[in-house]
Amino acid sequence: SAMRGFTGGASTREGRVKLDIEPLVENGNAVPITITVDSPMTLSEHVKQIAVFNQKNPQPDVIVATLSPALAQARLATRIRLATTQQLVAVARLSDGSLWTHTVEVIVTLAACLE
Repeated sequence: SAMRGFTGGASTREGRVKLDIEPLVENGNAVPITITVDSPMTLSEHVKQIAVFNQKNPQPDVIVATLSPALAQARLATRIRLATTQQLVAVARLSDGSLWTHTVEVIVTLAACLE
């Protein structure tokens, strides 16, 4: 539902987005992720937003970042917490209105975010 809220129910396509995260995480407290989107980042063609959603954390939306066409590259790097083994989905909204995704499965051996 969080992803539908971001996309407005519009269809998404696989490709152009790469969510880079280790497939096996020993500790879910500070997991590094990097999202890159294939885009020339010009005024006429650029990434407007990048969002990451998770399946099993208490809050399903991890991050939503707004990008500027002034950036040389559509890239976002941060650390997140993961409650348990789950899927993560990165979604990029481009200036033409298209939505692109990449989904990964992450195995977490020591969980975080559990209340």
